[in-house]
Order: sequence, then C-alpha cells, then structure tokens
Amino acid sequence: MKGILGLLRNKNPGRLAPAGDTTDSVFFSTAFADQGVDASMLVPWDARAVEVAAKRLAPARGVKLMQQQWARDKHMCTLEPERIAALEGFFQFASVPAGREIIRQDEYGNFMVVLLEGSISVDRKQPWGERLRLAETRPGDILGEMSLLDSGLRFSACTTLTDCDIAVLNAEAMDEMMDAQPHIACHLVALLARKLSLRLRMVSASLGEGK
Repeated sequence: MKGILGLLRNKNPGRLAPAGDTTDSVFFSTAFADQGVDASMLVPWDARAVEVAAKRLAPARGVKLMQQQWARDKHMCTLEPERIAALEGFFQFASVPAGREIIRQDEYGNFMVVLLEGSISVDRKQPWGERLRLAETRPGDILGEMSLLDSGLRFSACTTLTDCDIAVLNAEAMDEMMDAQPHIACHLVALLARKLSLRLRMVSASLGEGK
C-alpha cells in the first residue's frame, strides 16, 4: 500500500519521479520489470485475446453487467454504480467462446479478469500431473488479480466452461486510473486486497482442519 499511497500523492504515476524521490512510479506497469521478469515472458491480454478468439463486447453493456454483478457481491457492492460506470474507460470488455484458457498456470500476466456472464473453471496442475479443480466461478468473480497486484506467477489456470462475457483490467490501465480517478482506483485496490486476504484466510483454515 505504500507505493499506492505514494502514487496518489504524486497524482500522475506516468511521470518519472524527481531525482532522489523514492516514491514508486508507474507502480503496476513496472512491477514485473522490478521483479526481474523479462518482457518476453509477460503475457498481456492483447496477445491472449487473439489466442482465445475473443470478440469485442460493447463497453456500455459490459459496464451494465459489472454493475449488476457487483451489486450482489457483499464486498464489491461498496463501489457505487456511478463509480463502476467511470471504469468504462479503463477496462476492456470481451466475449470468449467456451473451452478457452484465458489465464495459464505458471505464466506471468499483467491483467485481471472479471466474469460478467458464463462460467469459468479454476484448476491447478499438480507436480505428478493431476489437474485439480479448485473452483467454478460465477458472474461477478474476479480472476488473476494476485498477479496484477504482486507481479508473481499465475497460481492456477482459468478456462471458460461456457461462452463468457468478461471485463479485463491490465497494469497500464490501472496506472491510468490512478492518475485520472485516484479515489476510485484506491477503493478498487483496497477491495481486491480484502478479497485476497479473505481467500487466504479460508485456505489457511482449510489447511488447519486437515491436520
């Protein structure tokens, strides 16, 4: 959060910080480089969209679906409909056919996905080759946010089980949001962090029960 607050103080994450300023600059779009990830290893949404034959979804429809789905989520509902509407210029909206892997395990990717309609499986391939089903998502669920936030490898693979409508937010757009709509960006990041924290607590609890 220190880097995020520094960006909000700067109010323009796209500009280089003055000499001697240790505030993070372009926090999300430089996160992978800061971790020593070669650019050729990074899989952006534009490349994945071509691979999975994604088709453009009208932004107005995408935002309406996002408002409907997040209104039902006990955490994301705190992001008011008018603030979600302001996200239209930062998210990309797409329709993806069934049976397409939109996120791959153990790859570097700089985008997250919001499921708007349809169903997506979340699987993890085990070292011995077995593919373990971790979850089947429902509309409103968010996928891939961990790699967007911490620039780490993807933990699991996400595959469309049906034709799906999705919203995609990449690192560059997140930086632009922090510049243009810092309060909304901070709210969104806080919600993502909270959801991740709760998910980790659930995993920790399940591991404790297994002892």
